[in-house]
Parts: sequence; structure tokens; C-alpha cells
Amino acid sequence: MSHLQSFIERLRTGGIEAHDSEDECLNKSLLVFATGLVSVTSVLWLALYRSLGPQLSSTLPFVFQLLLVGNLLLYIQTGRFAVFRTTQLGLFLFVPFIAQWSIGSFISGSGIVLWGLLAPIGAILCIGVRESLGWMIGYIFLIALTGVFDFYLADTSPLLHPRIPLATSMVFFALNFIAVSTLVFLLLRFSIQEKQRISERLNEAHALLTLEQEKSERLLLNILPGPVAERLKQTDQCIADGYAEVTVMFADIVNFTQVAAGMRPDQVFAMLNNVFSHFDDLAEQYQLEKIKTIGDAYMIAGGLNTESDRYTHNMAEMALAMRAWIVEHALQVGVPLDLRIGIGTGTVVAGVVGKKKFIYDLWGDTVNIASRITGEGKPGEIQCDVRTHAILQSEFEFGAAVNLNLKGKGQTTLYRLQGRRTHP
Repeated sequence: MSHLQSFIERLRTGGIEAHDSEDECLNKSLLVFATGLVSVTSVLWLALYRSLGPQLSSTLPFVFQLLLVGNLLLYIQTGRFAVFRTTQLGLFLFVPFIAQWSIGSFISGSGIVLWGLLAPIGAILCIGVRESLGWMIGYIFLIALTGVFDFYLADTSPLLHPRIPLATSMVFFALNFIAVSTLVFLLLRFSIQEKQRISERLNEAHALLTLEQEKSERLLLNILPGPVAERLKQTDQCIADGYAEVTVMFADIVNFTQVAAGMRPDQVFAMLNNVFSHFDDLAEQYQLEKIKTIGDAYMIAGGLNTESDRYTHNMAEMALAMRAWIVEHALQVGVPLDLRIGIGTGTVVAGVVGKKKFIYDLWGDTVNIASRITGEGKPGEIQCDVRTHAILQSEFEFGAAVNLNLKGKGQTTLYRLQGRRTHP
């Protein structure tokens, strides 16, 4: 029972398989559709032949119909579409000529050879333009051969001229022209409609693919700077660049572990997400590149992939904005929040680390200095190294120089950023 249901389902879908391409589905649908049209027409012709009495035999159209249906059922059973396609087009091509040869000449046969045109038309629709050329050549050859037979045998063989009334021949001439033209039109119309549906599905798939690609692009740009993301998409090689001067800033939330100790995990996450999301907005506003978050610390850089030469000034502006905002935010949420900020300027190496779950990171003495002066600072302080101070001192106020003994660096001179100068 299940086998019969499967067979009926395959017959209903024209033998289309789940793994078939769009073109293969269209080819199968077209040929099965053509078989149905020709079979229906064959039944009508069979009825007409029988109604005309003994002058015309109904055997050939009946056999033709049986061959078409039997070949279709064999294809549905075996799934061998290539064999079905060749044999079915062969029936479309040869049977009309056999029918005319059995009836007589072009006139007595009422142009029944026109039905053979369905073979090259079917080939161009179901196989391809190049492959259909052979079928068209075969059709032309059979037309020419039939014409030769009619020319040389018209007056010598009475067998080629059965006594068919002229009125009957004219009726079938009209019917054959109308039927063949209608079938060709229906096949072309069906093919174009299906191709339009395929095109619409492809456009929908393309739109969805574009949407997913945009999501992937946004996700990638959330991880990597734009130029680095483009390079990563174009090459599998290691990405590492040296920069002569980059400004690096670390911002560390003071005593965050103690602050978070009395909070639920979701509250801790919500607070951190709120703080760092605001810092992300500031980074975008000041055209700086967020590098990463490390626990409760935030790392950002300027001068990596920007056309502006004032990235150090922008970094100072962002540091001041972060310090002012965190104080206001702490008052709003009722949680004691404050920042320690360290800024360093100098040479760095930047690149993409790893192949999976990769990150864009910075290395070098500048990064180490910015990190260490952040840890040595007091709550609310923005500490800068000598190079950063030299760039900013004309536009920003600094406190007096401070010497700190940094691990691995020894005595290091630092300046504490206080604010923008009123009169630069």
C-alpha cells in the first residue's frame, strides 16, 4: 500500500525528487505536461477517426497513446528521466511521420507531420539549446524525406492516396494546425511561468542571503575594524600591522568586584552592559576603535584605521566624557561607581589572533604602559604618559608631573589630565 501511495505521489509531482535542481524540476514538469497534452489530444483524434468510419484506422493513434502513457508510467516507476526524455521526444518525432506515411501524402495526411515539431520544441525546452539542434535537423530531414516520397510516388502508388474526402482533409488540416500551435503556445507559456516562479524564488533567496550577509557583516564589524574585516575576508594569511604612533586607553571600574558582590548575576551583567554600551557610543562619537573588554576594564585605541590626525585629542575628550558620565550614572543607580583611566601614545603592533573565536588585539610597550598607569591611578584620575602629554598640553590642562616606579619600566613620568583649557 505504501509503495502504491509513493508511486501515486511521484506521478502527481511528475517524478520530481527533493535533490533535483530548479532546472531539472522545470524540465520534468514540462515533459510530463507535454505528455498529458498530447495524450488528451490523441484521445480526441481517436474519437474523430472512429467517427469517420472505415476510411481511417484508429489503431495508430490508439497505439501512440498507449506508448506515451506506458513510457510515462515506466519513468515514474524507475525515475530514469534521461531515458524517458529521449524516448518520449522520439515518439513525438517519429509517430506523426509514420501516421502520414500510412495515410498518404501531405494533403491526404492533413499535415499531421506538424506534430513532429513538438520534438525539437520539447528538446529546446527540456534539454537545451545546443542539444535541440539534432532534433530539429531530424525533423527537417523527415519532412524532406516525406516530400521526396510524395513527389516521386504521387502518381505511381495508389496506396499513398486512400480515398479520403477533401472536406475531411481540410478539417484535419485546420485541426492539426490549431492543435500543434496551441500545444507549442501552452508549453512555452508554462515554461515562462515556471521560470518566472523560479526567478521569484531566487530573488527571495537572494534577498534573504543579502540580509544574512548584512547581519554577518555587522557581526564581523562588531569584532574587527572595517579595513581589517575586509582584509580577513580576502585572505587567509596572518594579519599583523605595525604602527608608528597610536594612542591607547584603558578604563577600569574601581572596586567592581566588591560592588558586584551583593548583586545577582543578571544585575551585574545589566550594569556592565549599560556602562560599556555607553562607552561604545562614545567611541563611535569620537571616531575611536574599541579593542576589547577585559572583565571590568575597557580598552580603546585611536590612530589605527582613521583619517583624522586628532585621535589623541579625541581620546582625551572621550576620557573626560567617560569620567563625567560614570559619576552621574552612579548617582542615578545608587551604586558607587568610578573609573581609573590610563592613556599612552607610541608604537604598537596590531593584528588578528587565532582562527576560531578570533580577536583583534594590540601589543607593545605603549599598551603595557597604558595598562600599568591605569592600575596605579586613583579613582577619578586620568593618567597620561609623556608622549600623550606633549600632544595634548596646548589644549588640555594637566597637573604637575608625577614620577612612578612601574613594574618592568622603572621610574616613569606621568601627567594627570584635568580638563580642556579655557583658552588654548
